[in-house]
Amino acid sequence: MWVGILSSRVEFSKNSKIILFVLFAIFLISMPRYEPYLEHNTTSHSILNSIFNLYFFIFNQTLGIVHEAGHGVCYILSCPKFITVLNGTLFQLLFPLGVALYYKYKGNRFGFLIGVFFFGFSLSYTAWYISTCNMGAVVPANRSFLGQEGYHDFYYILSAIGVLKYYGAISIFVKILAYLIMAGSVIVMFIEAL
Repeated sequence: MWVGILSSRVEFSKNSKIILFVLFAIFLISMPRYEPYLEHNTTSHSILNSIFNLYFFIFNQTLGIVHEAGHGVCYILSCPKFITVLNGTLFQLLFPLGVALYYKYKGNRFGFLIGVFFFGFSLSYTAWYISTCNMGAVVPANRSFLGQEGYHDFYYILSAIGVLKYYGAISIFVKILAYLIMAGSVIVMFIEAL
């Protein structure tokens, strides 16, 4: 059954492309205001904020599972510590990129663009994670995906390559890159929809 689903060619109608473009455009425009991991957003109780919180929760939990699986692969393969720490983020970024490439291979340009958008979204979350390096080498349990204290991946990665003091600039660069990728995919979605 799954082979049939995966091998079938999914096509989007013109109307579905327009609807998806509008949804992704609204999401992109609203994202800076409603990102739930930003401190300024913890008090809003609007319907749109609730929708964003639910969406971010689902997507971040999915990315969190993929992220931790990346670390897990290295635990099984006995990778060096640097690769083990880096592999979580690599898996988290490669997952949506893999979805994008799958649809590109299948000849579905709109599905490819959705995958690229989610790659940018994952990169945006990575930028936030980098920006928390000032919290120190240990991530407190209340801020951890797993609900327990753990080592801060980017504190270790940036320290190991000697650029920890530039974490703020690196985070801003990654955030800008993420928004450019998401905006680019939405612009091409608009072109595809029309």
